[in-house]
Amino acid sequence: MHPAQSPRLRSALFVALAGVLAPTLLACGGKGANNPATANFSGPAQQRRSDAAQREEVSITVYNSNFGLVREIRNVDLAQGMNALEFADVAAQIQPETVHVKSLVDEQSLRIFEQNYRYDLLSPWTLLSKYVGKKVKVVRWNEKTNKDEELEAEVLSNQDGVVLKIGGEITYGMPGRLVFPELPANLVSKPTLVWMLGSTLQKQRLEVSYLTRDITWKSDYVLVVDDGDAKGDLQGWVTLNNRTGSSYENAKLKLVAGDVRKLAPPDQDYDGIADDEAPMAQAPPPPPEFKEEGFFEYHLYTLSQPTSVKDNEQKQISLLEAKGITLKKQLIFRGTDYWYRNSYGQVASNQKVGVFLDIENKEQNKLGIALPKGIVRVYKADKSGAKQFIGEDSIDHTPRDEKVRIKMGEAFDVVGDRKQTDWKHLGACTSESAWEISLRNHKDTDEQVLVVEPTGGDWEILASNATATKEDAHTFTFDVKVPKRGETKITYRVRIRWC
Repeated sequence: MHPAQSPRLRSALFVALAGVLAPTLLACGGKGANNPATANFSGPAQQRRSDAAQREEVSITVYNSNFGLVREIRNVDLAQGMNALEFADVAAQIQPETVHVKSLVDEQSLRIFEQNYRYDLLSPWTLLSKYVGKKVKVVRWNEKTNKDEELEAEVLSNQDGVVLKIGGEITYGMPGRLVFPELPANLVSKPTLVWMLGSTLQKQRLEVSYLTRDITWKSDYVLVVDDGDAKGDLQGWVTLNNRTGSSYENAKLKLVAGDVRKLAPPDQDYDGIADDEAPMAQAPPPPPEFKEEGFFEYHLYTLSQPTSVKDNEQKQISLLEAKGITLKKQLIFRGTDYWYRNSYGQVASNQKVGVFLDIENKEQNKLGIALPKGIVRVYKADKSGAKQFIGEDSIDHTPRDEKVRIKMGEAFDVVGDRKQTDWKHLGACTSESAWEISLRNHKDTDEQVLVVEPTGGDWEILASNATATKEDAHTFTFDVKVPKRGETKITYRVRIRWC
């Protein structure tokens, strides 16, 4: 083997050449000049500061679980070498452990050594607390001389009032104003990130991203149904609530809908639920402004133009508008599985009949987009033309081509009775029973009622005066017409085995 081909010799030659060439590359401004791994960052750090004025771009991705992702790009002036960079105007609810910093000029030109999060905010109480055991001045008005006079005082305590030592005497409740010689270095007016970083460039274009709590969004829907309860207009709203402690001007806004898993910090509760505040449904709806797309196992909604999100602001943006969608009103009379397991006799009298509206989330029905979870509030015009509130319900995240069912409440004029006319114990977990269901309609129009009978086990209809439909292994239904101002009776006998 040739000596130069020896692996050990090649390694030694490489190390020797690197030692010779690295200083030359740095001096010549080659690629190594921008490599913080080879740069010399010794010496004192230069103080630098960046705030929202240096923002080139900011975007916010908000999740409907009370947190958001902030991404911003800033142009920052640095010194070559070590820097102590104060990165101000971040969210007060930032999670510092989620911060990611990247140079968009040259990733190899920047190195972060240390990050500190300063959140000891300046206030009268914190300022006084920092001066406990130190000297301040008390300035008060002297009515005899018509001038301010100054007294030197030592702050002894700031608990439940200020205790001072003036001229060898201890006092509290001293009239006048306190004057401090300087602002303590560890107090900040706003939460600030401070990085100890090395840079081989004087100008950096930094991309900074982090998660923050206390920003959330929710969707609300307004459904206006027509006179026949067969058609409706659906308006969707996004309500964005920002309590992060920071404002974002001209931000690119994205919303993520879905059940994203996020662990609660061990030292605090995290319920992922924001305050429920009513949307301004009466506002005239603007055109739809969000573009929806699938994203991982969730859905992403992107606002078509930048928007400003102020701190402590609730903002509402139109999510969707669909006119003339088809509705299906359902009257449902529901039973209970345990009624089949014992002898009861009269089970229920004047039992309520539930009222539901079903919507097919399909393109053929002028929808067909992923609907984020939220509350649907339903209105209908009375005979005078004035819209009246007729019910509300919450819906879960609903993919396209799925059905949305909204429970409106209970029917006033349609009621039912349920009576067990016979019951036999046939053995362990097995019974045979006979039933009579009476449905009464006091309206001036015929109504269709769906009777839902959950059994909680295996079932077999032995006899019936109406057609039973098998919905699943443990449920059968009767779909019957109840005439206006009339009554319909259903009788059936069933055998049930529940274990």
